[in-house]
Amino acid sequence: MSLESILAVFTASILELWLAVPLGLILKLNPIIVFIVSATGSIIAAILVIMAGDNLRHRFIKWKYKDEKNIQSSRLYEIWNKYGVIGLGLSSPLLFGAPLGAAVGIVLGAKKDRLILWMSVGIIIWSIGLTTAGVFGIMSFENFLH
Repeated sequence: MSLESILAVFTASILELWLAVPLGLILKLNPIIVFIVSATGSIIAAILVIMAGDNLRHRFIKWKYKDEKNIQSSRLYEIWNKYGVIGLGLSSPLLFGAPLGAAVGIVLGAKKDRLILWMSVGIIIWSIGLTTAGVFGIMSFENFLH
């Protein structure tokens, strides 16, 4: 296990969890290390986006919707009202990545502390799931070859 491999997984996890977990397993890191490092990187990325939130929210609304009232009539806002911060936090790490999910939550007006909590929960759940699936996939492939 090398520091370079861990840093590569951490860097990849800031960008995309789906990239970090397989990379860690390919680099033959311990699956627990893969889980911890990839979850930590994704959580840090989400927190950084959330902390930049207010500025991001105002710029995006001005660019895309021109006015705060226009976003409330969008399809995105309808989905937000149905699933909220919990649905976003649990699904976005899998569907489109934690940083983008965090940005969507901020744009839609999520409270920062709740968004951080639910994004972290979602990241941890999907990190465990992806790491477990990757380990079993590698084990199955190795058994197939023998």
